[in-house]
Amino acid sequence: VQLQASGGGLVQAGGSLRLSCETSERIFSANAMGWFRQAPGKEREFAAGISRGGSRTSYADSVKGRFTISRDNAKNMVYLQMNSLKPEDTGVYSCAADFTVTGVVEVTDVPYDYWGLGTLVTVSS
Repeated sequence: VQLQASGGGLVQAGGSLRLSCETSERIFSANAMGWFRQAPGKEREFAAGISRGGSRTSYADSVKGRFTISRDNAKNMVYLQMNSLKPEDTGVYSCAADFTVTGVVEVTDVPYDYWGLGTLVTVSS
């Protein structure tokens, strides 16, 4: 497994979780890293993404102002800080790497080449 997400769990609405994505140096050199989520019975959707250097980030409208994506280049780690969680944030969260050289952080899953196993986030009301 080249990407491994962790940090999920059960939290009450309004609470916080921090997800981590551990990967190899090669995968971490991708143009961008993204977090996606999939709720039960729904399609996978983009949550947040960050460029290789960390200067560009992108967020889904549903998580703007609540989620923050970051990366630690020394540790080959990508993080997703999730605050003010809502029940609709429940789902399996996965990290992915995009090697397409587009200069932007892609917000659809098609360009992402490598995917890791997800971690389950459950937000209770």
